[in-house]
Amino acid sequence: MKALMISANTEYINMPTMPLGLACVTEAARRAGHETELVDLLPGHNTEETIRRSIHSFSPDIIGISVRNIDDQCMENPRFLLDQAKSVISSCRRFSDAPVVIGGAGYSIFPESALKYLGADMGIEGEGEACFPVLLDCLQHGRPFSGLPGLYLRDTGIQGHRAFERTLDRFHMPEMDLFSAKAYKEEGFWLPVQTRRGCPMNCSYCSTANIEGNMIRRRSPESVVEWLARCVEAGFRRFYFVDSIFNLPPSYALSLCNLICEASLDIEWRCILYPGNIDETLIKAMKKAGCSEISLGFESGCDRILKKMNKKFNRRDILRASSITADYGIRRMGFLLLGGPGENEDSVMESLYFVDSLDLESTMLTLGIRIYPYTKLAKIALMEGIIKRNDDLLLPRFYIIKGLQKWLKKTVDEWIKDHPDWIN
Repeated sequence: MKALMISANTEYINMPTMPLGLACVTEAARRAGHETELVDLLPGHNTEETIRRSIHSFSPDIIGISVRNIDDQCMENPRFLLDQAKSVISSCRRFSDAPVVIGGAGYSIFPESALKYLGADMGIEGEGEACFPVLLDCLQHGRPFSGLPGLYLRDTGIQGHRAFERTLDRFHMPEMDLFSAKAYKEEGFWLPVQTRRGCPMNCSYCSTANIEGNMIRRRSPESVVEWLARCVEAGFRRFYFVDSIFNLPPSYALSLCNLICEASLDIEWRCILYPGNIDETLIKAMKKAGCSEISLGFESGCDRILKKMNKKFNRRDILRASSITADYGIRRMGFLLLGGPGENEDSVMESLYFVDSLDLESTMLTLGIRIYPYTKLAKIALMEGIIKRNDDLLLPRFYIIKGLQKWLKKTVDEWIKDHPDWIN
């Protein structure tokens, strides 16, 4: 089978990023004996012309399209990004009769409603490396789709319950010929790396468990370092570990850092750090291995709100994490989500002044919280009448506590004027 793989993402949200997930699925299909071609629409291509040329030259039997983002999570003026993917699918239909299958992190949150909205033939919820090669075999040999994990058919529904691969080494990391160092010349580009999937923390608003499951599953540190070495040989030096929590479990993170040092990889990287139970030994190893920047996902500077968010840390832990990383010269970005359940003027000001005292290099500040299905926040929003039971939440809906929105907007606008390193 000839599979044309298209990354529909054309957005530079926070930073430009290569389609790592789609590349992993492409690699899996290729290793299963199928012919593949990957098209990344992000680096300034004319979308329709690129699709036309790719289909004309490759003549695919099937087209796989990756959906990364549903919207930009901005409450004040939300941008619904699925229309971009819908346009990509329309272009594919215009130039080919091949069936279209969609997948990706964004799609996996809303497998039924997104498939219906986009009008694709099929969708894969969860890990496409497991399902997509089998789907290709079924199409090639005329076998039924029943039982394929996470596969949805338009107008028919799910064919088999999704499964989470426990040992990620079964899924090979993509070879470097799928990427192009020349296509990403921006100063701010970091090559994504995923060493673990799943998150057990169950923060009240987070969709990660819905996408990846709530059990941490890992690649062997050795396989990760081998892949990083191949990336360096291909011309990449800056990496972003996109694991939900880099320091969980800490023993794995420490082993990974030590192996990077042993391999003498001259790289620079960033990651997402959970502020709870920070160990100085790990931070020291991270710095030695090339870590230059961390994202501290604390979301609030008020202990009462942290508890409502189901965070397993407090202000003291945040302060310790910030201090240790600063001592080792690692840049720090913080995140605040304001306006969630239990928030009031006092808790907002407490968060603002607390984060200001950390003297971070930058802070990302968000008003209101995007409501995702199957989260505690969605249950609260339902009880408070903000959403209805039959809302599928595909179109962006936000939680902000009643009566706080105008004051919060004015307060944050005034705060940012005096804090140039804060981003709203």
